[in-house]
Amino acid sequence: MPSASTFWDRIAERYARQPIADEAAYQKKLQLTREQFTPDMRVLEFGCGTGSTALAHAPYVAHIRAIDISPKMLDIARQKAAAAHIDNISFELANIDALDEAGQRVDAVMGHSILHLLDNKDEAIAKVYRLLKPGGVFVSSTMCLGDSLKMRIIKAFVSVGAVFGLLPQLRAFTQKALLDSLTTAGFEIAHQWQPKPNAGVFIIARKPADTPRP
Repeated sequence: MPSASTFWDRIAERYARQPIADEAAYQKKLQLTREQFTPDMRVLEFGCGTGSTALAHAPYVAHIRAIDISPKMLDIARQKAAAAHIDNISFELANIDALDEAGQRVDAVMGHSILHLLDNKDEAIAKVYRLLKPGGVFVSSTMCLGDSLKMRIIKAFVSVGAVFGLLPQLRAFTQKALLDSLTTAGFEIAHQWQPKPNAGVFIIARKPADTPRP
């Protein structure tokens, strides 16, 4: 089976040209996220793709470390940052599993349209929790493919395509399962919003402020 990075490299340019499916919902998510930010914050985004969300948030924080597994996606992201004269984002080839937990903790983590693409969302969520400072926030938007028959059919169709490298592999879980994963990791749910049925669920989860640093 072709690697996930190969798939995303192949579609990177086409992906970058695609318009946002629901611009109003996207802008609302940006605004809700910015309400969590302060100018001194250091932010991590995993699965940053071509950098659109990181670039939108860069003026509101001190620094964003944006990682992805696709070199071509990152090349496009760097080009967009240079064109916009934004220099407080570092784009890096990495995945969430490989990040060093011994380094400095971050104030916020973003993971948009990514948890349903991972082999183990629970491990990723637990890693995010450990990377955050006490009181930090995890902002995510996730397709919960187990919530309806329509979404399960889409998942089955995509799984066939994934075998041949034509589509990414998807993991099917419900919105309740996602919330359970977050709370089991120790997060408190600060905000939950789904723009419409079968859309991704947008969640702001907070690490308790009194959590002792490991």
